[in-house]
Amino acid sequence: MSNQAAAVTVLVAGLGNMGMSHAEAYRANPGFEIVSLVNRSPVSLPEVLADYQVEPDFYQSLQRHKPDLVSVNTYSDTHAEYAIAAMEAGAHVFVEKPLATNLADARNVVACAKANKRKLVVGYILRHHPSWMRLITEARQLGGPFVFRMNLNQQSSGPTWHTHRQLMDTTSPIVDCGVHYVDVMCQITDANATQVRGMGVRLTEEIASDMYNYGHFQVLFDDGSVGWYEAGWGPMMSETAFFVKDVITPRGCVSIVMSEDAKSDDVDTHTKTNLLRVHSSAMRSDGQFASVDNEISMQDEPGHDELCAREQAYVLKAITEDIDLDRHMNDAVQSLQICLAADESVRSGHTVQI
Repeated sequence: MSNQAAAVTVLVAGLGNMGMSHAEAYRANPGFEIVSLVNRSPVSLPEVLADYQVEPDFYQSLQRHKPDLVSVNTYSDTHAEYAIAAMEAGAHVFVEKPLATNLADARNVVACAKANKRKLVVGYILRHHPSWMRLITEARQLGGPFVFRMNLNQQSSGPTWHTHRQLMDTTSPIVDCGVHYVDVMCQITDANATQVRGMGVRLTEEIASDMYNYGHFQVLFDDGSVGWYEAGWGPMMSETAFFVKDVITPRGCVSIVMSEDAKSDDVDTHTKTNLLRVHSSAMRSDGQFASVDNEISMQDEPGHDELCAREQAYVLKAITEDIDLDRHMNDAVQSLQICLAADESVRSGHTVQI
């Protein structure tokens, strides 16, 4: 374990897929020192974390260790509660997406960060991915208004389907996954959402009767841009066209092209891009396209664990360099607001005005 004097001490709460990856990132970064791993149920640790004990109670661990940073990677229904408790105890917070399960709690978390002058970083991992950063840059260069076509359907089974069912105790797929891609839309448009229309359907008896495991929605922005997002989880989901990422503008489009062997249940598939295809709508006098599509190779891009390492390096920088996170926090609330409006629309059958 690191004994570096200036290290930021960190308590990691929640040791599922994301929490474990973040814990390994903290362990590998000399700027951090893990003082506690917290998980409500017993969990097997990888060799790199084998020296640590896992504590079952978050609040006892928070009081005992008084960390500089709390990393919240639990199920969504405890994100706001744990984040607020940590900041009121004097800790900075990294919290996995979504920031909360309702808009009021999300706004309370942000207000708590500002009132206590604590750093709050939300786990939008795509913000640290060079390929997705390039996608945003290329799209913005084309100029709006924009049409966003995005989805992430996952054909899950075994432990992954078990995790999805647990997530759906509180959060629908279009909220849990949608915040990532709505955040990308918002970074490209810099516009405000005005209206959301959602539809969803329950395709399994293995989840609560008031939850749906497939949904999609449309969002309208005040600059004339429109977005579509689709997400579904479960063993019944198709592997066909499960990953679509297109941004279309009057001047052309930019798209993510996946490798042919990509699988929806592979966590690396959710971030890897293979290549970006940039198409120009410009035509010659004979009516043919003036240029061929530009294919930008994204080989050797970072995998999931490396992205977690980059994300936590940003958290460290935000703390040590006192980065202004107001825009980051406001973006997190806006993307959540859009996805929650979509969930409300699914349940009510009505369009939701924002």
